[in-house]
Amino acid sequence: MAFQDHYSLLAARYARARPGYPDALFDYLASVAPGHGLAWDCGTGNGQAARGLARRFACVHATDASAEQLRHAEPHPRVSYHREPAERVSLRDESVDLVTSAVAAHWFDLDRFYPEVRRVLKPGGAVALWTYHLPRVSPAVDRLVAYYYSTLLAGHWPDRISYVDQRYATLPFPFDELEPPALTMTTSWTAAQLAAFLASWSAVPRYQKAHGRHPVDEIWDDLVTAWEGDDATRTITWDLHLRVGLSR
Repeated sequence: MAFQDHYSLLAARYARARPGYPDALFDYLASVAPGHGLAWDCGTGNGQAARGLARRFACVHATDASAEQLRHAEPHPRVSYHREPAERVSLRDESVDLVTSAVAAHWFDLDRFYPEVRRVLKPGGAVALWTYHLPRVSPAVDRLVAYYYSTLLAGHWPDRISYVDQRYATLPFPFDELEPPALTMTTSWTAAQLAAFLASWSAVPRYQKAHGRHPVDEIWDDLVTAWEGDDATRTITWDLHLRVGLSR
């Protein structure tokens, strides 16, 4: 399967608009890894997860197949960025304590990715894949976001978004699985910041190409009304959906 590049055209927007992951996520991942020497974050994008891992691991090898995504990655002294596909990484056998992929594993060729994970993990090493779905703001905003996602952008989503729709429950995962804690991601945004997040989704370029206009423009007035003012800040919450396991 060829590299599924859905974000190079959105790389700058993605880097600005995506929320950060909570410290509790990285504390948990550090607790299940057999050591804290080396972590591999694959499909790193702009390095959001990699930088969180770097606060718990001595070194983070962060990879992405998209040069444009990596161009927007924020430097960190313990993170090294590499343009490499998830299915073939320049790491030694049994050298990695933890492999992670944040909202990216559904794009990978899993039949090739998982053997590479097993190759680089130390015995008892951990692998964690996670995603999130629609945000929660308020009933009115949530209904509008659901309409934007499921109706306005219908027919423009890549096929593998179905794994995200199913909260990774159906994602193949051939490891000794652990039961992770319930984790959420929370931030405070204005309506414009939420709109920027909605504009960073992979279906947006397809919609624009098909219709000649931006999908966020179609809902902006209703979003401001539901938000009760575009300058106000609201608390935004996402549930994190994790698959976590250990190598055999």
